[in-house]
Amino acid sequence: MPPRPSLSEIFLVALRLGCTSFGGPVAHLAYFREEYVVKRRWLDEAHYADLVALCQFLPGPASSQTGFGIGYLQRGLAGGLAAWLGFTLPSALLMIGFAYGVTSLGDLESAGWLKGLKVAAVAVVAQAVWSMGRNLCPDWARRALALAAAGLVLWLPFAWSQIAVIAAGAAIGWMMRSSGGAPLAGRVARETATGNRGMGYLVLFFLLLLLLPWLAHTTVNPWLASFPFLYRAGSLVFGGGPVVLPLLESAVVEPGWVTHDQFLAGYGAAQAVPGPLFTLGAYLGTTMHHGGGGVMGGVWALLAIFLPALLLVAGALPFWSALRHRPGAQAALRGANAAVVGVLLAALIHPVGTAGIVDAGTLVVAVCGCLALWSGKAPAWAVVIAAAGAGALWF
Repeated sequence: MPPRPSLSEIFLVALRLGCTSFGGPVAHLAYFREEYVVKRRWLDEAHYADLVALCQFLPGPASSQTGFGIGYLQRGLAGGLAAWLGFTLPSALLMIGFAYGVTSLGDLESAGWLKGLKVAAVAVVAQAVWSMGRNLCPDWARRALALAAAGLVLWLPFAWSQIAVIAAGAAIGWMMRSSGGAPLAGRVARETATGNRGMGYLVLFFLLLLLLPWLAHTTVNPWLASFPFLYRAGSLVFGGGPVVLPLLESAVVEPGWVTHDQFLAGYGAAQAVPGPLFTLGAYLGTTMHHGGGGVMGGVWALLAIFLPALLLVAGALPFWSALRHRPGAQAALRGANAAVVGVLLAALIHPVGTAGIVDAGTLVVAVCGCLALWSGKAPAWAVVIAAAGAGALWF
């Protein structure tokens, strides 16, 4: 196995992903797999799928949590923070800039290059689903489970449906544990925190969730007043970025900190930048607090909305890594991993596919991107750039 990466390497790799990862959380997971599993081999396919399954179970932005978890397994909390910061920084800076009135790009929703990026996401996700399916669904039982999971997610498009499907996959895998499935492949993930430390992170998560509203109520500090609302939004969201929008809107629009039009403008901008949708918090924080919180307001809001998700991953990983080596847990994880493939397949169909392929031209670009990736001659970032260029010229 390759040597452990340095903190600077973790940050720079994540920073590049943060600059190029368009297409939403499912596309982010595909980019992560290409970079961390295929190219750098920081963890193997099974460990990556296990981590994705864990982050799908936890509330918060699954792709950001997965990136944090990869860094955490390499270099502990410092590695997790380096990976999270690198991936989050580009979109956070863009959203803060947008809050200051950077609107010279015009109508981003109709921009051809943005349509090209949505097509690139189709190709990247399709390649990831195919590759993960071959590795994690080697028999017909798990292929059938993946297809059933995809069908259920498409049929029941609710925030909790993905979690329920993965849980059902784990239960089915556990019930079929006597069928003689092979044990999970790959090395044991590097541990950098004890179970006691993980429990400390979980306790801190719940303490902040309970105590922050009380602190905000007993003080008149406007900075502290908004923190518990944003923290709660990040704590209670299952299903990724889009699900956080109603919680964020009620947290900042109803008190009058941000107008409804300002909120919608920020949401539109968040759709056009790379990285996690949760960086909408940076935009909201910059525009809040008596007419404008500035850069520090944006950073403060960003910390509030991401902090619970990071605490949950840091707290759960030590227990998850210990549990996954037990035979019964391995069988359950085989079923959960097959369900994860199904969840990704469902996302490939909708919303990634329906948003990216809207006419014959986008279909042609998507097919070309898939062929380029499957040939092994083009890296994902090159396909992204080429698709954006094609979109700017033709769409």
